[in-house]
Amino acid sequence: MHLGRRSLLLAAAGAGTAAVAAPARAGAAARRGPLVVGHRGAAGWRPEHTAVSYTYAVQTGADWIEPDLVPTKDHVLVVRHENEISGTTDVARHPEFAGRRTTKTVDGRSVTGWFTEDFTLAELKTLRAVERLPLVRNRNTVLDGREEVLTFQEVVDLARRLSRAHGRTVAVFPETKHPTYFRSLGLPLEPELARVIRRNRLGARECVVQSFEPTSLRRIAEERLGVPLWQALGTTGGPYDLVSSGDPTTYRDMMTPAGLARIAAYADWIGPDKSSIVPVGADGRLGSPTPLLSDAHAAGLSVGAYTFRAENQFLPADFRRGSSANEFGDAFAEYALHYGLGVDAVVTDFPDLAHLARE
Repeated sequence: MHLGRRSLLLAAAGAGTAAVAAPARAGAAARRGPLVVGHRGAAGWRPEHTAVSYTYAVQTGADWIEPDLVPTKDHVLVVRHENEISGTTDVARHPEFAGRRTTKTVDGRSVTGWFTEDFTLAELKTLRAVERLPLVRNRNTVLDGREEVLTFQEVVDLARRLSRAHGRTVAVFPETKHPTYFRSLGLPLEPELARVIRRNRLGARECVVQSFEPTSLRRIAEERLGVPLWQALGTTGGPYDLVSSGDPTTYRDMMTPAGLARIAAYADWIGPDKSSIVPVGADGRLGSPTPLLSDAHAAGLSVGAYTFRAENQFLPADFRRGSSANEFGDAFAEYALHYGLGVDAVVTDFPDLAHLARE
């Protein structure tokens, strides 16, 4: 059954106290409303995973900033959404690296391009970032070619500078990308991530580690770092570490009460797609909310939903405006819905809008 937009918003408003009653481990979320997580910085306004993107995210209200971690050939953690970098850097314009273009199988998928694990850090530093979605976010392309590829350490340093500048703690929210794949190459992510966390003495208010792969989070848990862990959840299939080992557990299984109880044994948060909280039908319209939020809270888990964007093509039909897929729709209505239902955090390309909606 589909709910009308007015009914959805009224239902959300009636559930508004849920955010206040969030689990204690949600910290700031329990005190002042849902946390705003800058997805790759402020990816809606700046090329993702760049210093200007992270800075703008914090300037406009983000509580956490998200660096996705992949390794270099010399085993330094750098910040890119994927290890294949032709869509987020100008590597294709560098003739000296033309011979590095290749095809690999990553998490069971054939991928062609240039890969971070085939470059040293010094080589990656000669590249510059570009907008990943130029046809959607053409305004961001004005910054193409200006920003370096950052290391995780540089993002930690930036977060601390921004914390001092804004008088509040800005947390880093690193995600281990393709950890099973990188482990098979002899470039495991977890030991180096743990070293950076220890070296910088990052505590629970400064760092939360996320992954789609439970094995990666369990390895981090074994390091006893004292930082919260976030189990990200996809919408189809299952985590690659489980798939590759023959474990039939799916993300849907992980979102059942029994699955959530198992997650709670090693993690503090779950990060489901927003459609796992309020499904979207084949017609693009919102359906009735699922029990995932209440089930997760009952298991002692905080919930951070992803990914909130402002363009019509990323919004439910209920909240679209105008005729263009790239026009902005009623993003505030979508935040109001999820805030009212009781999410503890939102992961968003537009942290300024999420912050305004929260305030």
